[in-house]
Amino acid sequence: MQDGSLHAYPLREEGLSEGALKDYWYLNVHDNDNGQIRGICCSHDDGCLITCGGDGNIFTFDLLSEEEVPKELKVTIPPPRRGLEKEKATEDIKDPDAYTIEEYKQKKEHERKMKEAEEKKNKKREELSALRQDFVFLLQKNQELPKHMQLHREDFEMDRRIFEELDRQTLQRIQLVQKQLAWEHEKQFIGLQKLQTQFRDSLEFTLTVHAIQSNHQISTYSLLTVSEKYAQDKKQEDSKGAVLKEKWTALKEAQQAEEEISRETSPNEAERLKTPDVRKPTTRYIESRRQKIRRLIEKYDALKAKIMKRRAEWHELYKSKPRHNHENSKDAEEIKEARENIGCYRLKSATNYTLTEDEHINTEKKMIQLAILEDLIHKTKVNMNKEIVSLRDLKVSTIDEIKSLVKEVKSIQANLDVPEHLPIPLIPQLHPDEVPEKIVECSSDVLLKFKEEQDAKAKLEEPLEGCPSSCAFRHVFLQTPPMEEGDTMAQAGDASAVVTGQQEAFEMEKVETTEMELEILKREKIKNLYLQETLIKKINTLVINFDAELRLLRHKKLKMDVQMKSADLRCITCCEELLILKKLEIHEDLLEDQICAIINKQEDIHSKLKSYLAQMEDRKCEIVMLEEREKALYASFEASLGENNEFADVLTDILKKEVEYVEKEEVRRRAGEQNENEEENDEKPDLKTDEENGGSESIVFDDSVCPEGCSEDLFLNTIQLRQQRIGIEKALKEEKKAAADLKKEYNALAIKAKEIETSLDRTNRELEAFQWEKLHKLNELDVVVPLRLHQVQCLVDGEMPHDFSQALVFTNQSLQYLQKRIVDLRNEKIMQREIHKRAKEQHKQLLQDKKEMEMEIQGLEERCSNLMMEKFGRLVDFEAVQVHSVNIPMEQMKVRIMEKEYEHFVELKEWEERIVALQHQLTKLTRENTSKLHQLNRFCHEKHQLETELELLTTGQGGEFEGTRSADIKETARLESRLMHMTCEVALLREEIS
Repeated sequence: MQDGSLHAYPLREEGLSEGALKDYWYLNVHDNDNGQIRGICCSHDDGCLITCGGDGNIFTFDLLSEEEVPKELKVTIPPPRRGLEKEKATEDIKDPDAYTIEEYKQKKEHERKMKEAEEKKNKKREELSALRQDFVFLLQKNQELPKHMQLHREDFEMDRRIFEELDRQTLQRIQLVQKQLAWEHEKQFIGLQKLQTQFRDSLEFTLTVHAIQSNHQISTYSLLTVSEKYAQDKKQEDSKGAVLKEKWTALKEAQQAEEEISRETSPNEAERLKTPDVRKPTTRYIESRRQKIRRLIEKYDALKAKIMKRRAEWHELYKSKPRHNHENSKDAEEIKEARENIGCYRLKSATNYTLTEDEHINTEKKMIQLAILEDLIHKTKVNMNKEIVSLRDLKVSTIDEIKSLVKEVKSIQANLDVPEHLPIPLIPQLHPDEVPEKIVECSSDVLLKFKEEQDAKAKLEEPLEGCPSSCAFRHVFLQTPPMEEGDTMAQAGDASAVVTGQQEAFEMEKVETTEMELEILKREKIKNLYLQETLIKKINTLVINFDAELRLLRHKKLKMDVQMKSADLRCITCCEELLILKKLEIHEDLLEDQICAIINKQEDIHSKLKSYLAQMEDRKCEIVMLEEREKALYASFEASLGENNEFADVLTDILKKEVEYVEKEEVRRRAGEQNENEEENDEKPDLKTDEENGGSESIVFDDSVCPEGCSEDLFLNTIQLRQQRIGIEKALKEEKKAAADLKKEYNALAIKAKEIETSLDRTNRELEAFQWEKLHKLNELDVVVPLRLHQVQCLVDGEMPHDFSQALVFTNQSLQYLQKRIVDLRNEKIMQREIHKRAKEQHKQLLQDKKEMEMEIQGLEERCSNLMMEKFGRLVDFEAVQVHSVNIPMEQMKVRIMEKEYEHFVELKEWEERIVALQHQLTKLTRENTSKLHQLNRFCHEKHQLETELELLTTGQGGEFEGTRSADIKETARLESRLMHMTCEVALLREEIS
């Protein structure tokens, strides 16, 4: 049991003995290493045996007696093995690559099936080879037959769909292989591209195309790359344009999205408006009144808009009316421009030459000009190079076409006699300088040779499993065979076709030809001669056309060479100008910085001036308001006095007392209340100052006491108005002082602004002088202008002058323009005279029409005023009548009153319903209270009866009651308890009623 095995010993009827325990059955179900049997027992019916092992497994075994086992299922139990314990246990196979029994069987079965399949394939291959041999034999027999008896190759095909299916399967296999090798192909292709961009693309090849029949040739330009600085500037400009385009497209898309959203929402709103609401008659009536008012408002707005539009039209018409001395600004600008530009060719070297802002030249502008010029040169050369490359491609296609035509001519000449052969033109060949890119290209032969060299080197150095170069170029050797092998195969096929054709012709000669066959042969001969001649003419035409194209392009390139040379000279001039501008750039930058700083100061001062003006305007408004308040105060004082008031002078003097006196009197009064000591020496100077200001001692002390006979209210009002006047005068004085300070600051800033403006003008003049000096230095440069002899018009006695310093270089186009402009000006002068004459006549006619229209308008106005006086009795403004025909605010107030009445009606109805409900509740409560009162009354009657009975029982003299004292006591206690209970109920009822 230590190894997890179970031993079963057969017991016989003879009993136990030593020999009986030698034979047993060995059952190994638990783990051999960790499956020690820890427990064993039988079931309660002794039908099963249960074992429990250390490996955590529990197994059950059925125990059957001989009677229970069916006879047909009974088998002979083999005798138990002896000496099993002494045998060595089998070891487990620990090799991970070893096959299991099932895998071994499956492998054997697979090998058997593969062997059978290979045998079937070999049989099919043998059958196919036999069929191929039979088919080749049939083809040979068919070739041995005469031509008219031979079968075509299509006749040997039993079903064309078989070949289509085979082609389809082959194509699928090819596609599958391409998919499998796609990653490797892409990897090798990218590597090749990297090598080409690093080594080959950086090379510049000069392509030369040669003519076929002449010595003419044309070469491409050797292009220089544009400098990085110009390229970066151009990229920045392109990026700015792209950003602006993106913003513009984004704005357009946003607008389109908003329009779509509005379109989507509008039908929803229309549906909402269309949905009918179930409303009450009153609300429907209010809504109809609202609609009516809305229509009236719309009508009123339309009339108002119409009137305003008419007024605006009249205003614009009167505004556009020109004055008597009016000049058209457009005509004035055109006249000014014509005076400055037309017919006035001022030399840049002249002293009176002035530069406009657009003509100012700096380093940035010159750099941009140089970049644009270089870009144009580069683009022009690139376009010419493209045309030359396309011409080379045309030559290649022409050579291919000539090859095919020569092949056709040879096939035609094979059917003709040798004396009838025409000379075949030579096939043109490509020169090495026409395909310079092939110098760096590698063919399969070069790669194979390179591979062999690498393998030889590897064998010499050390044996390696594989060469990296061979791995890198392995995909090249899996390609189709080179073109030379294909050409040799094609030539061999052509030769075999020619030999077979000659053999057939020889066989046909052996056979006697009939007249019909002779006629057919004659026609074929004429046809072949015609085809031979036309094909040779076609070859010559192709050659001539190509040479003509090359000569045209060569002529075009020669003209372009002249333009490129002048452009290069212009580039040199621009570079020299750029050097001069860079030397003068520092001083120009200083002047521009000074101008910018002065302009910034000027803007700051102008902004301050505007703010001071605004503050001054505010102060003026405040002063005006205070003056109006002071006038209003005096007006209210006069109104309070009334007419013929005997205290008017006294109250006026009190009102007009000075500010300083009032302030000092108040200070002195407060000091007297605090100290309670009057200081006469300090009061005398104050009194003197008061007298100097226009007041007497009697007046000084009378302002605190109301005069006799004067109303106290009027006196108090005067004192209050005096305090207000003092405050107003004080505020007015402060505002005037602030306004004066602002005026001083404004004047100081205005003087400073004038100084800055003069300094700005001085700096601008310095900059203009510097620009003129800079232009003078630029004009000192020598500019190369290529001229021809017929372009020189400044001849002296019919001869070329030696000195051209006084000559002027002028373009033919400008000269023709000036000559044409003279004629145009004459014609324009005649036309303007005619226009002026017609305008005078039109002016006279318009003045006459104006007088007639004024008379007619005056008559109509008089008639209109008469009709209004007859009908209305006064003049009426019909526009105001149209606008104010309906009092819209009154109608709106009516609608609001109706809404309020309806709301109040609904609210009253709700309150009435609530009152009815409360009344029902009140009646219910009163009924309950009455029932409670009736019950209380009944209880009182019962109490009264019980009390009377109790008195009778206590005071009665019956003989029957004397002996039964205990019974009476009990009855009295019962009645008292009942009485107490009733009094409690009465108290409760009273509480409920209250």
